[in-house]
Amino acid sequence: MAETLNFDDAPAGRSPAGWTLTMTGKGEPKWTVEADPTAPSKPNVLKQSGRATFPVAIKSDTSIKDGFVEVKFKAVAGSQDRAAGLIWRAKDAGNYYVVRANALEDNVVLYKTINGIRTSLDIVGRRGGYGVSTPVPSGRWHVLRCDFAGSRFKVTYNGQPLFEVEDTTIAQAGMIGLWTKADSVTMFDDLTYGETK
Repeated sequence: MAETLNFDDAPAGRSPAGWTLTMTGKGEPKWTVEADPTAPSKPNVLKQSGRATFPVAIKSDTSIKDGFVEVKFKAVAGSQDRAAGLIWRAKDAGNYYVVRANALEDNVVLYKTINGIRTSLDIVGRRGGYGVSTPVPSGRWHVLRCDFAGSRFKVTYNGQPLFEVEDTTIAQAGMIGLWTKADSVTMFDDLTYGETK
């Protein structure tokens, strides 16, 4: 029971319907549907080009406890940051899980955000450290995915299992969404999500 959003039914230059386009922290995020000739499913993508602590786009009508979320992303620009993230079990713009890939740091990290405070989570089988180092070239499309069931989250990047995290902070169903950081200019396409029974 998966659903895929490719942003092709929204007019370019507008905000997509059914989304809460906001942020964690402060600033001015800018989420717009744009035409992009490189889009995995043409013609449109969802682009974040504003500046905020953490620009967040939440799919308002979703509520998933156990399931998955996956997106294709392209990090385009950003001097402070160049990040693309997936959100799940979101209660609101200040409380959610997020896994993000960063093209400036070449890593993938999973966090919990509680009351607006972001904390990275330890990887199963490893103490300390900060996510997993992996190349995230700018200007190319990549695929980020998280499967979540109970307290276990499995992260996959470009089709390869990357790591797992165990956490019980947010146990109830919540919304899914997209995330960037600071001055990241990031494009998203083919957001796929679903529930597992």
